[in-house]
Amino acid sequence: MAQIPVKTVMAILVKNRKETADKVQKILTAWGCLIKTRLGLRDGVLDNCSEAGLIVLELVGSPEQHKELCDKLNKLAGVKANYMELSFDEE
Repeated sequence: MAQIPVKTVMAILVKNRKETADKVQKILTAWGCLIKTRLGLRDGVLDNCSEAGLIVLELVGSPEQHKELCDKLNKLAGVKANYMELSFDEE
């Protein structure tokens, strides 16, 4: 029987994007090998661009690596990160 995959998803809420985005990007670049998929969301466009943003990541790697990445992001002022693991129950 095929093993049921576990998916890890991280959400990162960023406030004051203009002041914080470079620091968040630096951390995400350093941990880039863990990031399988990245989606950035924000309200507004062009001249009405929001100061807050949401980044959603699909991660690979170990639970210990996920925790360490989350902890590093949460040390930044104006950043809140959390993650969860999703899987189907074995039948």
